[in-house]
Amino acid sequence: MRAPLVDRLAAEIAALRGDPYVRVGIDGVDGAGKTVFADELAAALRARGRAVVRASVDGFHRPRALRYARGRESPEGFYRDSYDLAALLRELLDPLGPGGDGVHRTRVFDVATDTSDPAPAARAAPGSVLVLDGIFLHRPELRERWSWSLWLEVERATSLRRCAERDGRGSPDPAAPANRRYVEGQRLYLAEAAPRQHATRVVDNDDLAAPVLLR
Repeated sequence: MRAPLVDRLAAEIAALRGDPYVRVGIDGVDGAGKTVFADELAAALRARGRAVVRASVDGFHRPRALRYARGRESPEGFYRDSYDLAALLRELLDPLGPGGDGVHRTRVFDVATDTSDPAPAARAAPGSVLVLDGIFLHRPELRERWSWSLWLEVERATSLRRCAERDGRGSPDPAAPANRRYVEGQRLYLAEAAPRQHATRVVDNDDLAAPVLLR
């Protein structure tokens, strides 16, 4: 049931015309399955003959000192300070937007080493589709940048369990103190940005084997 849904969405995106480039945002809370879904969508688009630029917002983190300026446990800091939005726009979204020249970078920072790590500049062919996954992609500063966007809906317990399994650490308990920064930061985002309302499509991804198109 998963492959037909991915292919259906890829067909919808592949049919988009107008701007020189198509910008697709795959949004959801931590553990929603964004990266895997975006990879599958990119593969389905390539199978339809579309050139794809694949990137993640995680390549646009801010330095640790700025991410934690409001405090290591701050939910507001998680939402407002995690990403370098100016670099994301300058290096990726604007070059692949209306009037852009297609010369872009898919990352500028390595969060693991907390150092600058710009990808080589590349020029996207006209008609290319940018598939970008990440959290907070429907925030007010970004929501108008998407030609098409997806919100992946999952239960909070599901997302935290996936994060704990993926990272090999942390607690799947939403009430665990270690999860406060992330759980409350996402709640702030949901309340302020209403991503479910602004996304082009909404998919329930709680069951990875059988995602369901909700809108």
